[in-house]
Amino acid sequence: MPAITLESQRFELESGESVLAGLERHGVEMPSSCRSGVCHTCMLRAVSGTVPPQSQSTLKEAQRRQGLFLSCCCVPEADLEAARCEDALQQIDATVTERDWLSESVVRLRMQCDPLPDYEAGQFMNVVFPDGAIRSYSLASVPGHDAFLEFQIALLKGGKASTWARDAAQAGSSVRLMGPLGSCVYLGGAPERPLLLAGTGTGLAPLYGILRAALADGHQGPIHLFHGSLRREGLYLVDELRALEAAHDNLQYHPGILHGEAEEGIATEALDALIATRLPSLKDYRVYLCGAPEFVQMMQRKAFIAGASLQDIHADAFLPAAQPKD
Repeated sequence: MPAITLESQRFELESGESVLAGLERHGVEMPSSCRSGVCHTCMLRAVSGTVPPQSQSTLKEAQRRQGLFLSCCCVPEADLEAARCEDALQQIDATVTERDWLSESVVRLRMQCDPLPDYEAGQFMNVVFPDGAIRSYSLASVPGHDAFLEFQIALLKGGKASTWARDAAQAGSSVRLMGPLGSCVYLGGAPERPLLLAGTGTGLAPLYGILRAALADGHQGPIHLFHGSLRREGLYLVDELRALEAAHDNLQYHPGILHGEAEEGIATEALDALIATRLPSLKDYRVYLCGAPEFVQMMQRKAFIAGASLQDIHADAFLPAAQPKD
């Protein structure tokens, strides 16, 4: 079996095991978040040995030339020596300026940096919390429109980052940000194209940014925003989204829940079924998908079957951070 050498220690990997999984199995502390090659938190630098192309597929050419690779996607065929590279991503100091509750389980943090980073609506950043925990959170803010960075954080029971956001974060609190990252962003240049934005839980955050960016850009084609939750209390920003819907003739907001009594304006069915009922054909649509990875992966397939081209389906798939941390 191949082995990974890190910090002068050699660790045997099991058959088909990623570098990240192997190091964690041996008790090595490794920063990680999405665990699917998106967030770049687990990046390492190859000192010797060959890394598989898949572990560099989402990196820039300059990063590949430096030997950087994503340990969560790296299943080496032979021994590999690596080094840590915490400085591979741009790091920015940020200060919390506002904290408020969007629902019983979602807290909104607005942060200020000087200057604000150059980002696109829909991207995400890695947030380094005071205890060192790193989590990836999508930006709900819109560049050139909002004078702050906005994150919408789901509160997970026992989660380190969730506990800090719920109990300790306040105006003046400091964190470090890394990024921005992600390619699920609003694309201008075709204002007549119909848009489908669909997400579950706090997958609404990047969609909220993409939606407002599209409206600010004068998008003329139909825009359909679908937001799903298990129960009514999981829906948030309902009033704000209904106000946007009332102000823009080309926007339709479709909230849905799986459990609970029917309520006016809120569907009670699975989000994928709701989308299929209201938009049976997605030909010519640009599709943006966010939220639970099972939903994103399922909707990628269903959107393609419904007529959307693969190049028009945009998603940054995240695995739950609760494996094992948050």
